Amino acid sequence: METLNGLKRTHYCGDLRATNIGEEVVLMGWVQKKRNLGGLVFVDLRDRSGLCQIIFDTDVNAEAFSKAEKLGSEYVIAVTGKVSERSSKNPNLPTGDIEIVATSLKVLNKSETPPIYIKDDDNVSEELRLKYRYLDLRKPSMQQKLMTRSKIANIVRNYLSSNNFFEIETPFLIKPTPEGARDYLVPSRVNPGKFYALPQSPQLFKQLLMVSGMDRYFQIVKCFRDEDLRADRQPEFTQIDCEMSFVEQEDVMAIMEKMVQVLFKEIVNVDVQLPLPVMTYAEAMERYGSDKPDTRFGYELTNISDLVENCGFGVFANATKPGFSVRGINVEGKAEEFSKKQIGKLEDHAKTYKAKGLAWMKVGANREVTSPIAKFFSEEELTSILDRMNAKEGDLLLFVADKNSVVFDALGQVRLEVARRLDLLNNDEYKMLWVTEFPLFEQDEETGRFIAMHHPFTSPMGEDLDKLDSDDKASLRAKAYDIVINGYEVGGGSVRIFNPDVQRKMFAALGMDEEESGEKFGFLLDAFKYGTPPHAGIAFGLDRLTMILTGTTNIKDVIAFPKNQSAVCPMTNAPSPAEKEQLHELNIEVNIEE
Repeated sequence: METLNGLKRTHYCGDLRATNIGEEVVLMGWVQKKRNLGGLVFVDLRDRSGLCQIIFDTDVNAEAFSKAEKLGSEYVIAVTGKVSERSSKNPNLPTGDIEIVATSLKVLNKSETPPIYIKDDDNVSEELRLKYRYLDLRKPSMQQKLMTRSKIANIVRNYLSSNNFFEIETPFLIKPTPEGARDYLVPSRVNPGKFYALPQSPQLFKQLLMVSGMDRYFQIVKCFRDEDLRADRQPEFTQIDCEMSFVEQEDVMAIMEKMVQVLFKEIVNVDVQLPLPVMTYAEAMERYGSDKPDTRFGYELTNISDLVENCGFGVFANATKPGFSVRGINVEGKAEEFSKKQIGKLEDHAKTYKAKGLAWMKVGANREVTSPIAKFFSEEELTSILDRMNAKEGDLLLFVADKNSVVFDALGQVRLEVARRLDLLNNDEYKMLWVTEFPLFEQDEETGRFIAMHHPFTSPMGEDLDKLDSDDKASLRAKAYDIVINGYEVGGGSVRIFNPDVQRKMFAALGMDEEESGEKFGFLLDAFKYGTPPHAGIAFGLDRLTMILTGTTNIKDVIAFPKNQSAVCPMTNAPSPAEKEQLHELNIEVNIEE
């Protein structure tokens, strides 16, 4: 192998154009492809900027030609040569007008045959891609996503800094506190038997920064949650974390949607019209069955409970009591595109969200209904249902009857699945809105206990404040707001409680007595005694935001070294067992039950 020995790169491979013809250049990178045509060897040289064609001619430099003949895929080389006009231009390549006639070649490193192809359409399993992530990241599409992520972070920093936010770091080793998901715990060697937690968010520290008078804070920060993973979740993720003093909900929303507008203009050249639409949580659930509605298409939910209260179909009639409902969506004009088998697959999809089934009706000529349940309804009832659903010939009606929570979840997901199957989700179209007035509490179905829907530091709506210590917890609304893009929650925040008495009432409503709240959050309550300004904040998911802006639906594509669905890194095999000596130093004994 050769060394650089003072040789300096002059250009990136993908940056050369016809304007560089005649220049002497030095390029360095990886061999993408080699073609030997006898007296000529053609090499496609690749770096993060793109490809450039190199010609090794035995008449120009016999030594370089001889070395080029032995090059293999992914060899690392340095080439010196002259930029020349390409005789056979490639209009599909940015550097397709030129080529480099090589005058010297250094082979800096060889490569074994890679276990995955270094190309975007390799069709390799995700597990193999993660195992050889350092090779996967050589692909142009993956490098482009990471470069876009870097650009997003820089734009965010510049925007927030120009709006008087200070970037301040907060600790990673913190006190375990209940904030929703499980904490990752870190044992302390110097304090035997005690543990730090990795932060689920910098929530308490950014509030303390407001107490300290910093006024406006931001941080692009790693956060950690020990929870079951989904396609768009990771155990460690990155937040754009912000907090502001002396503001109300509208102030946070205004400055943050402007940041989103700047991002979309800079990254994808899309003009976002402000202010963004605002929808209450209640309206979002009623219309879309979701608190993060995808508004790129219709098929909104319709409540028909009052129309089927006395019908002969027991599944519907029994779902009209309080807390239950019968709702449907109208897949307009698409009845013939869904066979009974395909509707069966939609039903299976609904059942994964706890629905007991998925009823359906197809509307034919003269509004004649084809359905296995049609016989249970009178003509008047069928007509009322069709009128309520705005049904016409060629429509497919889909229904779920159950508890409201199941109906919203299952039918909302069926709505999305129908859109996917009809190819209605255009990743180049962006529909954004704010969702506000979330419930302050949600009730755990197993224990019946009320828990904070967001976190226990969220302020109730002013008109609901007096009900905080009442039994009517289910009706309380929060001063909370989420920004939703194409059905993804990309940011969420709230106005915070800043009065210590109100905060104590909130803890009490969550079942914490003075002793428990003091043990877990005493440092926050103490801080609130010393003049705390009104404050509010928000956190954006940088991973999810990048995912949307790069047009992928896989959050792992925009994280350099992600974990798989088991929270394992296939490349490093983390997590792994600890050495006995390490455990001994930590005074920990591991006993795993079979």
